[in-house]
Amino acid sequence: MLRRILSCLAASCLAATLAAAGDLAPGVHLVPGRFVAGEQPDGNTVVFDGAGALIVFDTGRHAAHTDAIIAYAHTRALPVTAIFNSHWHLDHVGGNARLREACPGARVHASGAIEQAMHGFLARYREQIEQVLAKPAGDAAQATALRGELALLDAGAALYPDERITRGGTRMVAGRRLLVGFETRAVTAGDVWLFDPATRTLAAGDLVTLPAPLFDTACPARWQAALGHLAKVDFERLVPGHGAPLTRVQLRVYRTAFDHLLACSAGKAAKAACIDGWMRDAQSLIPAAGEELARNLLDYYIDGVLRDAAKKKSLCAA
Repeated sequence: MLRRILSCLAASCLAATLAAAGDLAPGVHLVPGRFVAGEQPDGNTVVFDGAGALIVFDTGRHAAHTDAIIAYAHTRALPVTAIFNSHWHLDHVGGNARLREACPGARVHASGAIEQAMHGFLARYREQIEQVLAKPAGDAAQATALRGELALLDAGAALYPDERITRGGTRMVAGRRLLVGFETRAVTAGDVWLFDPATRTLAAGDLVTLPAPLFDTACPARWQAALGHLAKVDFERLVPGHGAPLTRVQLRVYRTAFDHLLACSAGKAAKAACIDGWMRDAQSLIPAAGEELARNLLDYYIDGVLRDAAKKKSLCAA
């Protein structure tokens, strides 16, 4: 985990916004996440209009990203009353505490998996960061970024849900009818997606990520199955956790590339061949600025997860 983070903090990391801010459909607004050299990423945020209120799907990581959500709410002169978190990764829940402060009436809807993660994966992550920071002075920008990660972890329960999602189904949220999807042991122990039938907009969180899948806490086979569930939704546009929105045709391209990546990694092909396969299969989805990052990520994940039988068993454990 920390190795990937330190790699992404290097100057070679993707330095481009992968989606444009703006309205995706009537009553649906995108606050794009980004990868920027020297920073950890922010996930995409989707804001839905409710009845006199806003519904926010994912809150990013950095203050600037959350400020953009708050600024949009101010522009609309509407409060945020509901926050949905797709999963517990910090680039999707990191803005919860700040948004709660700005909108005291907001309630967070999410899987309860963050509570276990805070005492497991994220506790180990904290230890790794503290070990790096305890070493003799190194890169100042890197140290600042890592202290920012500790500040997010210090928010503790402020990142937790008020309403725990344990199954999917249709819900009325702030007067808007939404289909809530719930996947277990896919990208994390509990992944939430949100579909708005009125505009046929699907917010998928990290069940779809570009320029490459992010396998840190994922069960590859269960993730593969979850992509099949998304494909059955009657969406017109899909907003991934990272990257620009996709059409139905583009999701098929993504699924094919994902299937081929898993199959290649399960076989005896050279790692470089599997990476080249992803780059070829997903070429139409990956901006030129994201090609190096995609290769770096897969170079790490193929060995670190996809070809590590013990790691995959642990991630897929019920």
